Amino acid sequence: MHERAEDTRRAVLQAAAHLFFERGYAATSISDISERSARTSGAIYFHYSGKEQLARAVVEAHFAAWPALIARHEDAGAPALENLVRLSFAVARAFRDDVFVRAGARLWAERRSIDVKMPPPFLDWIATVERLLAEARTEGALGPGAEPGRDAATLVSGFFGLHTLSDALDERRLIEERLTAFWHLVLPGLQRVPAPEALLARAREESPSLPR
Repeated sequence: MHERAEDTRRAVLQAAAHLFFERGYAATSISDISERSARTSGAIYFHYSGKEQLARAVVEAHFAAWPALIARHEDAGAPALENLVRLSFAVARAFRDDVFVRAGARLWAERRSIDVKMPPPFLDWIATVERLLAEARTEGALGPGAEPGRDAATLVSGFFGLHTLSDALDERRLIEERLTAFWHLVLPGLQRVPAPEALLARAREESPSLPR
């Protein structure tokens, strides 16, 4: 019985994520989710009290994916600055390929039309980037003009701004190329001995994808 209930929850959440991403929150109904998931509306309401709670559950799934991905990169044994750049490519691929990540991003953008409180999006990313930059400073890899506490928020805003632009222009199909250009611009200001080509060659190797 418990396994069947979990299967229903997963099917409903997966269907909701696809529809919220494809159509947006306002254009998606419980009936649409019922049809897509092959579950009755009654089964959906048994697990979720309404569309708002489904939207929040998708956004929570979006945020829940990041800690394990961050931990894998931080434990990879590579220098901190390389871990930061490599992590950025893994996140970019997730925004391009993972429906929960993509749906969560769209729902956050539409949050003012959803009558439920959403988790805050950027504070954990700023803290993660600041921590990796501080580690890079300890390793002696950070240039004298770089300041982790100051620069972390700037990097996060630039990274997510890049995603917004890439989504608008080509649905993130060229996100890795644009991210490479971003790091070509930024790394010379971060590295003590600028060598962006070598670092990017290592960092662009495929990273483990998000667990699902």
